[in-house]
Amino acid sequence: MTRFARRMSESGYMHVILRGVGKQIIFEEYGDYRHFLNRLERYCCETQVKVVAYCLMDNHAHLLIRGEPTETILFMKKLAVSYAEYFNKKYERVGHLFQNRYLSEPVDSKSYLLNVFRYILQNPEKANICRTSDYLWNSYKLYNNPPEFMDLSLIQDIIGNYEKYKLFMSCIDDDPYMDYNSCKHDDEWAKKELKKCLKIPSGTIIRSYSKNERDLALSRLKEIGLSVRQIERLTGINRNIVQRI
Repeated sequence: MTRFARRMSESGYMHVILRGVGKQIIFEEYGDYRHFLNRLERYCCETQVKVVAYCLMDNHAHLLIRGEPTETILFMKKLAVSYAEYFNKKYERVGHLFQNRYLSEPVDSKSYLLNVFRYILQNPEKANICRTSDYLWNSYKLYNNPPEFMDLSLIQDIIGNYEKYKLFMSCIDDDPYMDYNSCKHDDEWAKKELKKCLKIPSGTIIRSYSKNERDLALSRLKEIGLSVRQIERLTGINRNIVQRI
């Protein structure tokens, strides 16, 4: 499968995803979630990386982080290696815990920052687990009083007080909210981003990919800010497939 070059962020903000290999569950019980968060805090302190949002699901973890490129790479290496060693020892398993290298996308605009922030926190609701505000393992409740390893200053400056935050979080990530998503990117922008991200001349080429390669490519397009409808139009791949991925 094609290995895409990692792109780093000019702003310092990155959306990072750690997935269990073969959809392996990476959090079996309460203590596993707590251990991951403890390591998250520790390595933030060691590397000067800050967390903006997090959501830990049973077989993957989403992070929105801010840091210098070299610090971000070091932070993710420490976090992934340390947690894998902990998990393998605890559950007497061997081999890779995470699927390939971690997925990451730069977040270089305020509108995309807000979309990613909300998308991460809404994961449990979209998976029909519970309401976003009720989930134990996301950072939803930390908006007003984030711990030292987190930095929500820019998010708070844009969204405002807690009442506005709750209103913002009540919208699904493809819906407009006040002025935040009013400047939707058009298809010309989407074409340019698709070519730059995937290094291909046309989105229709994705239809010839293997299923795994196709799914990875479509996921990357969604992560860089293309809407589901744009991906459908530019690739010719049915919207239901894009949404499911």
